[in-house]
Amino acid sequence: MTHNAQPTASHFIDGAPAEDTAGAPIDVIYPATGDIIARVHGATPAILERAVASARAAQVDWAARSGAERGRILRRAADLIRARNHDLSVLETLDTGKPYQETSVADAASGADALEYFGGMAATLTGQHIPLGEDWAYTRREPLGLCAGIGAWNYPTQIACWKAAPALACGNAMIFKPSETTPLSALKVAEILTEAGLPAGLFNVVQGMGDVGAALVADPRIDKVSLTGSVPTGRKVYAAAAEGMKHVTMELGGKSPLVIFDDADLESAVSGAILGNFYSSGQVCSNGTRVFVQDGIRPAFLSRLAERVSQAVIGDPMDPDTSFGPLVSARQLEIVESYIARGQSEGARLICGGSRLSRPGYWLAPTVFADVTDDMTIAREEIFGPVMAVLGFSEESEVLARANATAFGLSAGVFTRDLTRAHRMAAGFQAGTCFINSYNDAPVEVPFGGMKLSGVGRENAAAAIEHYSQLKSVFVRMGALEAPY
Repeated sequence: MTHNAQPTASHFIDGAPAEDTAGAPIDVIYPATGDIIARVHGATPAILERAVASARAAQVDWAARSGAERGRILRRAADLIRARNHDLSVLETLDTGKPYQETSVADAASGADALEYFGGMAATLTGQHIPLGEDWAYTRREPLGLCAGIGAWNYPTQIACWKAAPALACGNAMIFKPSETTPLSALKVAEILTEAGLPAGLFNVVQGMGDVGAALVADPRIDKVSLTGSVPTGRKVYAAAAEGMKHVTMELGGKSPLVIFDDADLESAVSGAILGNFYSSGQVCSNGTRVFVQDGIRPAFLSRLAERVSQAVIGDPMDPDTSFGPLVSARQLEIVESYIARGQSEGARLICGGSRLSRPGYWLAPTVFADVTDDMTIAREEIFGPVMAVLGFSEESEVLARANATAFGLSAGVFTRDLTRAHRMAAGFQAGTCFINSYNDAPVEVPFGGMKLSGVGRENAAAAIEHYSQLKSVFVRMGALEAPY
């Protein structure tokens, strides 16, 4: 069955769809079938110029509005997204291949949550009064100006909203460049924001490959760059942003540990491992892909895990019963297959999966390796696919040291019934986002981000406001001022 998801135009600029077919063509492929379902064009210099100029012009008036007025528009957009959740979820499934069972609850819904949360917060963004004897000072919280958002292909709608909501709440404008693999849903977010009353130019979407992102980052009129992507991309973008002293948020990759103690609830621990490795076919930056299982529970864990993984419903992603979908692209499938081959050649024991499924599209069976050691490639490098590595351990202090022995530090999880041990582990993990008896929850009320190579800055919660605004201090002298001459 072929789907047509062709948008009105490739870009969304100054409140309306915009096209320039001189830009490089980008085919949009439905990962479940390999069919081309749409085509967009990369942004030309003329398109980028329009995007930047319209955003700069619109931002001045937007910053002058009250926070309450800005917030009202964001909350209206959240309501529209919720009302259209079905259509947006279908589009997200076409764009990413993720099952509708997932996109209908996790993608547009999370985007709406962000718009609602920051919409509610917009009116509360104030400075402070600082008494200094008879003199005093005050601070003003002001927008940064024009922010560039650069998205990843695994959560296109969510990432667009996670970046746009705090940026707009603080009085900034944003130009958003989706991943070239998933260009469709950000255009819908832009349409909905405009329909909700967002003035033209404040949320512009431009398509393109890495060169378009690089042009945005290098533009002196851009004040901040927020990237979700891989560590190699993050290093390049961070370095380029540093040239212009731009503010940055970097939400990068990970190789996160999930530690399961003997006393853990077995079913919950297996659920955590499944959610932390196979949700979105494993294409989640925070996934707990190094699953450390204590010696006593490991045989039972592996046996129950294999049983439950065999119950995954692999089928048409549009079928609400399907619970496991394809990888996003042919390239991603090749990358993941090469890691599976490395795992086997380095001596890991394949428990299940390990091969591509014989059907059109980019399908790979959920894969579990046991007897993995810390030095194996599959235990050190981010795979970004449905490949779980199970490692053994005996002692708490040993597993904590091994869990932290990585250049990444995005997430970490622990399953145990021992309350003090759970909090001890959470305190000891070198990771920005930790979970106790759970994995990969991302409510907008909680800051999300990484340590070490996994990034800088935080998304979501009140913490995001710090990354989309700046403080101005104003000193007020109430009496006469003296000078030595």
